Amino acid sequence: MLLKKQGLPEDDELVLCTVTKIHFHSVFVNLDEYNMSAMIHISEIAPGRIRNIRDFVVEGKVIVCKVLRVDRERGHVDLSLRRVNDSQKRLKLEGIKKQQKVEKIVEQVAKQLKLDNEKLLNEISEIVLKKYDSVHDGFESIVKGETNLEELGIDKKYIKELDESIRTRIKPEEVIIKGKFVLKSYEADGNEVVKSALKKAIALGNKKTSLVYIGAGSYKLVIKAEEYKEAESVLKNMTDAVTKHMKAPNNFSEFVRDE
Repeated sequence: MLLKKQGLPEDDELVLCTVTKIHFHSVFVNLDEYNMSAMIHISEIAPGRIRNIRDFVVEGKVIVCKVLRVDRERGHVDLSLRRVNDSQKRLKLEGIKKQQKVEKIVEQVAKQLKLDNEKLLNEISEIVLKKYDSVHDGFESIVKGETNLEELGIDKKYIKELDESIRTRIKPEEVIIKGKFVLKSYEADGNEVVKSALKKAIALGNKKTSLVYIGAGSYKLVIKAEEYKEAESVLKNMTDAVTKHMKAPNNFSEFVRDE
């Protein structure tokens, strides 16, 4: 289920569509987020001359389009497929997946408490959207500990069940920093110098930090954390410790961060 939005879409809005009819000069689609249909002129299907419109769309295909014009008096919507780039398409589909996850979360609560699913979803969405761009963003903030359902103003009657459902389905996204240390020592006990530097670095890592030898004096570093600030702090502490330990003239150290 995808909760239907009220009214008409806005100009330039990206919308999820399902192709329903294909004519010689146009394509008709169902706006999956709205209870209505819309039209794509053949000139807005793809750049250049189109010999066969079915090379680009077929009935039943789900596509992401951009709203070109909305005639609010007649309820007509004109769309463009060719003006949506890959990045916009990906972001839109990710947003749809997140919304579907939100709906599954609320659906579980509605079943547990024998409540009307759509009514509960609308109520929760209205509250969360006062403070967040999307309901999923609000739920993510709860998982990260930045807020809670009571602070958002959710009815206490289903806070417990909703909180459990959110934490079951949404996990904090990890920030990952990767790179490699290159360490060399020409001291008499060079191997021990390098080992000691690595031990100091590992001691300053978090629970999800790994440091693995990959050959030729290089060591692969992977740092995982819930926040960029934490990951960057761990990286700085580790690199500072290694640099300080390897500062003697006969030693060499550098950290190369993956792009």
